Amino acid sequence: MTELLSIGRAKNIIDLFPNKRILVVGDIILDEFIWGSVFRISPEAPVPVVEAKRRSYMPGGAANVARNLKDLGVKVDVVGIVGEDHIGEKIISLLHEKGIGIEGIARIKNRLSTLKTRVIGQHQQIVRIDWEDTVSIEDQYSSKLIDYVLDNKNRIDAVIFEDYGKGIISEFLVSKILSETKKSEIITSFDPKIGHFINLNGITVATPNQAEAFDAYGKPLSFDPDLLEEVGTGLLKKWGAKSVLITLGENGMALFQEGKKSYKISTVAKEVYDVSGAGDTVIASLTASLVAGATLEESALFSNYAAGVVVGKVGTASVVPAEIMEALARV
Repeated sequence: MTELLSIGRAKNIIDLFPNKRILVVGDIILDEFIWGSVFRISPEAPVPVVEAKRRSYMPGGAANVARNLKDLGVKVDVVGIVGEDHIGEKIISLLHEKGIGIEGIARIKNRLSTLKTRVIGQHQQIVRIDWEDTVSIEDQYSSKLIDYVLDNKNRIDAVIFEDYGKGIISEFLVSKILSETKKSEIITSFDPKIGHFINLNGITVATPNQAEAFDAYGKPLSFDPDLLEEVGTGLLKKWGAKSVLITLGENGMALFQEGKKSYKISTVAKEVYDVSGAGDTVIASLTASLVAGATLEESALFSNYAAGVVVGKVGTASVVPAEIMEALARV
């Protein structure tokens, strides 16, 4: 596996990140974590009582993809919408503090910004509470986001579409952007959502997990390797994608490309504490590698190491280049 991605090659890829700019288009989420300890069960119901100690906030959804890119050293802007509420204010503030571009974020009156609150007790997630508005945004707002992307297309290297099913990603938005990016060398990647089917004709790479891939292809979820091959190959045609990288959890990844045999990658994760946001890390590191000139195989390997680091952390997390290099050195 490592013959395609030596430590030296990985360093060459990483060294080019600061010269690259990527736009992340999609659903912006605020992740809230309430951290505490559990010592007893509630007398009111058979549930644990969490003695809260602290709370923290992190960018989620498309904002977490942007955070991952920023931590890798890539210049990044977020394109999406939030409501005119305190949650939206918090998300924009976090992104600004991180040095992530926020000019592509539109604010919509009377729309609820998405908040996911996770309660953690003894390093274990106990419950998640979601506040969200999943109604599709009106075409006038989609057009505003499209205009921002197209107005900046001459200064970017890639566009990532991050679909969390909160109403931002639509056929209209994706097709308009892809019709323009296909005319240039801009790399495009797409992270799909179960039950939300969009034509991805011309996309450079799509990164579904196994459940999303089978759902998109119209097959019941299966762990049969032969069916996985059928689904991966079939999605290339169904989506009109140049490549599809299916993440398989503890079983690694499978890369499918036009005119090539599938390429299987074993997981390198040593410990798994939390898979929250692992898909965000995969698409961020994969796309960053591609804009740095890596092949799809090299980029898939790079993203596999990045994801292997992230799942060893609690909460939506990101990875820095030094951690990837350390992971490679342990092989």
